[in-house]
Amino acid sequence: MNLQTKKYCLDANVLIQAWQKYYSPKICPNYWDVLNDLGLQDKIFIPQMVYEEIVRTDDDLSKWLKVSNIPAYKVDQPVTECLKKIYAKNSEHKKLVDNTKQRSLADPWLIAHALKENAILVTKEEKITALNTNKIKIPNVCDNMGIIWINDFQLVEQLNIRFTCYIDKDE
Repeated sequence: MNLQTKKYCLDANVLIQAWQKYYSPKICPNYWDVLNDLGLQDKIFIPQMVYEEIVRTDDDLSKWLKVSNIPAYKVDQPVTECLKKIYAKNSEHKKLVDNTKQRSLADPWLIAHALKENAILVTKEEKITALNTNKIKIPNVCDNMGIIWINDFQLVEQLNIRFTCYIDKDE
């Protein structure tokens, strides 16, 4: 697989947690510049449903995303067909969405977009390995569907993103 031509499909939690925690624009503004550049190069994207999940909250991340260069891919017929394949492959995949437990309605669509685009899915979710659970997570479905999934730290590593730290004397 040539990572230079590979696309990455980002889960909402990748942007939300980075913004709120370890890559806050206050301490790592260049990370967000890099994401903008990757969006312009069409190396990263988010599904429209992920976009809507983030912008429905009126906060600084929402404002940034609205003017960012990260493309938001809409649901089309091929994506819908991919979702049907995901559900047909294993009935457990329908457990990704559970309105009573506040699960993201975007999760199945995120996987469907990654499948359609042959993209690597980037998520903060961890695979469920316990045998005595009814839970299913994005990585479990990705494994079942043959979709490569990584976390955002692996994305930084794969794309050779490098950070420079310094003390801002103007502060």
